[in-house]
Amino acid sequence: MPFKLPDREELRRVAAELGRPLDTAAAEALLEFMQPFQQGFQYLEQEPPDLPAVRYPKRSYHFPEPDENPLGAWYVKTEIPGAASGPLHGKRVAVKDNMFVADTPMMYGAAFLEGLRPEFDSSVVTRMLDAGATIAGKTVCEYLCMHGGSTTASTGFVRNPHNPEYSAGGSSSGSAALVVAGEIDMALGTDQAGSVRIPASWSGAVGMKATHGLVPYTGVAGLEATMDHVGPITTTVADNALLLEVLAGGDDLDHVGRQPIVQSYTRCLDEPVTGMKIGVLREGFEHPHSSSVVNECVRAAAARFTELGAEVSEISIPMHFPGIAIWSGLIMEPAWHALQTGGVQFNADAVYSPAFVDAMQDWQSRAEHVPVNLLMVMLFGRYMERFGGQYYARARNLLPRLRRAYDQVLETCDLLLLPTTITQASQLPASPEELTDEHIVTDLFATSVNTCQFDATGHPALSMPCGMPGGLPVGMMLVAKPFDEPAIYRAAFAFEQEG
Repeated sequence: MPFKLPDREELRRVAAELGRPLDTAAAEALLEFMQPFQQGFQYLEQEPPDLPAVRYPKRSYHFPEPDENPLGAWYVKTEIPGAASGPLHGKRVAVKDNMFVADTPMMYGAAFLEGLRPEFDSSVVTRMLDAGATIAGKTVCEYLCMHGGSTTASTGFVRNPHNPEYSAGGSSSGSAALVVAGEIDMALGTDQAGSVRIPASWSGAVGMKATHGLVPYTGVAGLEATMDHVGPITTTVADNALLLEVLAGGDDLDHVGRQPIVQSYTRCLDEPVTGMKIGVLREGFEHPHSSSVVNECVRAAAARFTELGAEVSEISIPMHFPGIAIWSGLIMEPAWHALQTGGVQFNADAVYSPAFVDAMQDWQSRAEHVPVNLLMVMLFGRYMERFGGQYYARARNLLPRLRRAYDQVLETCDLLLLPTTITQASQLPASPEELTDEHIVTDLFATSVNTCQFDATGHPALSMPCGMPGGLPVGMMLVAKPFDEPAIYRAAFAFEQEG
């Protein structure tokens, strides 16, 4: 239906809602003044969009049967071959189901989006295909990617590859589970609060959230442009570094306001860690709900770096836990606005899928079915409208202080070391019908208390397994200066090889 301006009475109703009543004459005059906008918006409606070309059109897909999907981690399986040669040739890769894959179903964890098929590939998908990868499918993610557990996707639970009675972590749930299960070689996740590193920690994978802006976000459903990250999830540090080499670099379609510093991440792997300075972040072990088992495992891992020749010492950053409040102030209102606008992020020089934007308009029709964590975002976001963005502004103004707190320590340390998640994977309910709101909320708050700060500041952070007490993984996180991913990979590879 072509765009048209409101009629006189509708305009008067809108004006009254804004506290600016209009009489009939004023409404008629304003409608006349608005006529050029009607013509302009009708032009926008009629003109075909300029969208990225699909370079590898040969593709097929099918929805897996239950026996093909024992962990509940696949959304759709695909066969999309890339270039005949390249650094990823022979690798089968999966992508989180908030990334656009042209002509392939996308559900973003939410049933109301069933039937959506984006028109183009995300930039990271194209880069992997250019490097010779085969896209083997799309992995289940949590409902609109807003949870750190693996219980909220409309398709059901994603199960831990080490013990299916436990959570895989989220929101990149399926990506981590399938990599660790050996069903794919590599996968991509996204991270706004820890959603690459949390499932890497709980499932036992290597997950990197690189410096903000190093990996393009074009063609990926986002929540807040200054905190949206795509990251590689793999079983080994070497594969992670290789995949980041393929992904990294600026994108003409994705302007994030900084020039990424791209390096060879595989070249640094064999460099010794002798003399590296690693600061064990005291506050990362001191949350009231921190598991003593996790703390002991990560501290033991830190001691192993001493044996490798690194200088390991304990450091303190008191701003670490207040950083959660800063992150919260930066994400809550933008997440609400992303819902209201169909995933369109204003003030971002980006390209959008018309199919995705149109499909997202239906979220309110299914609002009664959203999980409790998203309901909290909806209610809190709507409530926060009365404050006119002042808390977002306060958080934005405190962010430089949080960055400085980490940067000052990283002037004397090469890396920070701390637990990725403060607990091991939580046990799943016996069935989706037994899932409670309390379970969802517990996983929501327990998973991201050490990870979300680095989404706000943009520092690179990697989670890797450092032990298996009780048969479940523990994740250790390494954090570096912006664009110093080589330092992280150097230390992580040495630790992995020594183990």
